[in-house]
Amino acid sequence: MTDVNTALRLDGRTAWVTGAGKGLGRAVAVALSQAGASVAVTARTAGDLETLEAELGAHGGKVLVLPGSVADSAAMSGLVERIVGWTGRLDALVNCAGISPHFTRSEKVTDEDWQQVLDVNLQGTFYCCREAGKVMLDQGAGSIVNVSSVHASTGFERIAPYAASKGAVEALTRALAVEWADRGVRVNSLAPGYFRTDLSSGLLDSRWGERIVRGTPLGRVGDVEELGGAAVFLASDASRFVTGTTLTVDGGWTAW
Repeated sequence: MTDVNTALRLDGRTAWVTGAGKGLGRAVAVALSQAGASVAVTARTAGDLETLEAELGAHGGKVLVLPGSVADSAAMSGLVERIVGWTGRLDALVNCAGISPHFTRSEKVTDEDWQQVLDVNLQGTFYCCREAGKVMLDQGAGSIVNVSSVHASTGFERIAPYAASKGAVEALTRALAVEWADRGVRVNSLAPGYFRTDLSSGLLDSRWGERIVRGTPLGRVGDVEELGGAAVFLASDASRFVTGTTLTVDGGWTAW
């Protein structure tokens, strides 16, 4: 019989978290470290990562700081080489890097706005999956978790580029899951609802915030720490028969 507590542990494993400087990505990196993983962290701002490194290190965590943009495919290839050089392996990737800089009516979205979001949210996710996947396929094992959104499957005003990118991420997840399953690599999506982060605070503090809370059956937005357990589950052996699916953590948003 499998011990669930043991299955949820990540001792001796190496995880890579993108978008780890703030918000949901930071919370996921903390949770993976608490579960025992050595954690490589990537974000565009080195200072945020160094603060995270100091916090985790103070509690005995093993951290590798890797600043960079996921939209740079060559850079991501180099980061994976550094991760493998650090511990000799790569067991889990959580793609948290994402942007939604424009809350704009769709008819006013520029080509540049559209491309900016796709470059990070979709292309960046693929670049990281591809490079991490190469290592995991050679190992014959690994878990990739692509952070999507409830808006991959539910509509909302003024976020067309973001919603389209996240819908594509879920399609990419299913394709990779089917393609890589027979070689031991699992690929899943994690779809958060509304959590209070730097990315979402402007929206939550606007007139839209009340509507968002009303649309959440639990009657509140999430705390970032509440996403960590779901990420650990998908990265760990506790989910070893789970691939190609989306785990939604949204306070009931999509249940209406």
